[in-house]
Amino acid sequence: MSKPNRPDRRTFAIISHPDAGKTTLTEKLLYFGGAIHLAGEVKARGQNRRARSDWMKIEQQRGISVTSSVMTFERDGITFNLLDTPGHEDFSEDTYRTLTAVDSAVMVIDAAKGIEPQTRKLFEVCRLRSVPIITFVNKVDREGRPPFELLDEVADALALDVCPMSWPVGMGGQFEGIYDLARDRLHRPAADATGAYEGDAASVAGLGDSQLEDMLSAQGLALLREEAELAQVGYAPFDETAYLNGDLTPVYFGSALKDFGVEQLIDALADFAPSPRPQPGDPRDVDPSEPQVAGFVFKVQANMNPQHRDRVAFMRLCSGKFKRGMKLNQVGTGKSIAVHSPILFFAQNRELAEEAFPGDIIGIPNHGTLRVGDTLLESGETIRFTGIPNFAPEILRRVKLVDPTKTKQLRTALNDMAEEGVMQVFVPQIGSQMVVGVVGQLQLDVLISRLQAEYKVDAAFEPSPWDTARWIASDDPKAIAEFEGLHRSAMAADRDGAPVFMAKDAWELNYITGRFPNIRFSATKERH
Repeated sequence: MSKPNRPDRRTFAIISHPDAGKTTLTEKLLYFGGAIHLAGEVKARGQNRRARSDWMKIEQQRGISVTSSVMTFERDGITFNLLDTPGHEDFSEDTYRTLTAVDSAVMVIDAAKGIEPQTRKLFEVCRLRSVPIITFVNKVDREGRPPFELLDEVADALALDVCPMSWPVGMGGQFEGIYDLARDRLHRPAADATGAYEGDAASVAGLGDSQLEDMLSAQGLALLREEAELAQVGYAPFDETAYLNGDLTPVYFGSALKDFGVEQLIDALADFAPSPRPQPGDPRDVDPSEPQVAGFVFKVQANMNPQHRDRVAFMRLCSGKFKRGMKLNQVGTGKSIAVHSPILFFAQNRELAEEAFPGDIIGIPNHGTLRVGDTLLESGETIRFTGIPNFAPEILRRVKLVDPTKTKQLRTALNDMAEEGVMQVFVPQIGSQMVVGVVGQLQLDVLISRLQAEYKVDAAFEPSPWDTARWIASDDPKAIAEFEGLHRSAMAADRDGAPVFMAKDAWELNYITGRFPNIRFSATKERH
């Protein structure tokens, strides 16, 4: 609940399968929110083509998002904090952590493809955290599946009630516009070749209004009346409580590329999406109305500015009013950190943040003192925000230097990137070659690209004898020491010095797990 002296916030993420149009939608939200004045199409030519959230070199080359970006804009007295998430499944770990920092999400679905595997995975993460979701069915100006089929798939595949808030008048070659079911307004494309939405929505007295006969073809109007009336009867009415509980999703149809449905989506976020919510913690949750500042680091990004070897921790503010220069206690280390140069983000652009409120994401420049999962508090309490894990890697590779004299630079680079939380670095107990662990192959390509571009280190990856890794722990310290002695050739330490067992394959992992019941083999590790 917003307070009179506490500006209202909507902190949300956009989740989708690659190629569903998420980056274009992100850009158009910023455009309609007044944050940028030119919506440069991603596939247009020149500098304008790059959506502002994709700033890393490899993203610009491949046209995908591989790192979460934060963008802030204001509209009608509400501050929107948009957290863009990696579109590629190899970066789902980064996305998972980003979803711990939001209060709601927008799920983007391609009208031709419906629910895809990555969409389903990300939805499950939202469901685990009861994050309410607004659905945006994109690309209705192209040939796609029937709207009823798409809605039924969302309902069946995700076990959600669906409530259509708008309806397409035809799709693909028959597309004549979007009808706003909630406000009885018709949004039509421009008459020129662009077919874009120009903001000239016409208000009508309902689907039976005779005015519609002058605005749509006879075939289009008949189809709209038949489908929209059936949709309003056949699907659940909008229920705000069900939406906030994550049980119902309002559905908007549109085309991010042609500007259809984008403004309705912003309005929906303003009208329905929750203000900052309590954050889960141990030993207690933290409510946004509490007077003292509390926040947690969900992401660390190195080298956002290639001219300066910097590292920025992204902190979600959970309570209190943050002011520049204040000191915060780093729970876990007991250290006090003075935050002199906090920043607000617009993709790679940034500005100094004099103050911030619950729901805001601020960047804290630091030299390796802040890590993913860190809790920062104004008070002397020892609360730790929960649910921000590291994940066991699925791919393990040895790192080979082209120039062996650059070992120190390589170590620095790998440590920097491990701090960001998108990969693991393991130091084997036997042998000198560091082992890099990632969730997906694309991360390896990004690592090589970044080593060259940011650190001037040429490296390659070699196969390692191991297939996966697990953190090990036990209530009996002797059991750990005994296990390490028996499996020294497969043991390594992560960057915190925690013991890690590296297995050759799933069979070996299952076999070893069964042989040592007094040892816990964990696929995730939370910061303490």
